[in-house]
Amino acid sequence: MKLATYVLILVVATYPLSACHQQSTDKSASTTIDINPAKLPTLQPGEAVATFAGGCFWAIQEEMKSLKGVRVAVSGYAGGDLDYPTYEQVSTDQTGHAETVQVYYTPNVISYDVLLDAFFAGHDATQLNRQGPDIGKHYRSAIFYRTPDEKIRIEAAIRRENASGHHKGKVVTQVVPFNAFFPAEVYHQDYYEHNDYNMYIQLVSKPKVETFRERMENWLK
Repeated sequence: MKLATYVLILVVATYPLSACHQQSTDKSASTTIDINPAKLPTLQPGEAVATFAGGCFWAIQEEMKSLKGVRVAVSGYAGGDLDYPTYEQVSTDQTGHAETVQVYYTPNVISYDVLLDAFFAGHDATQLNRQGPDIGKHYRSAIFYRTPDEKIRIEAAIRRENASGHHKGKVVTQVVPFNAFFPAEVYHQDYYEHNDYNMYIQLVSKPKVETFRERMENWLK
């Protein structure tokens, strides 16, 4: 085993399990961070919305916003029992929420089916209530459908992913009806883009994003 590979494995193995729970390391940022909830964008004519949870939302947001036909992706929380939760509350794993990304896209440019394939390209959907070093139900894999047709399409996408050979295990993604989405704090938005030197971004998020870009190369902006 090469020394660099051994060091990377050792660092990841000893990295805190709550690694996604960090402050911004953006060198251009001020010493204070904006903990106010971000504002949801206004849905534009011809747009649709899709809502996905696939582990730490920093990587998922970066992946989804890089796709053609996606205007914006917002990090937030869905699937829980508490209205307007904070990051600290969700991180206790007691609110029922998952770290989630809401995607505003143009179906005439990118279909819901392609978004589903992109979602599975961006994380390991065979891990139950975790993603790598991040453990807890708030890191679960889930898709929130809005219509019966979306549910059918999600189930078909799961069958495609199970047959793809990308993973040894079976997909454990939850397929649940959409109820509500609460945007995360401002400092979480575009976190991947603004915190390139963050150790978690480098060791955990970046490999996921790079794998995503390889599988979705034809759909990148």
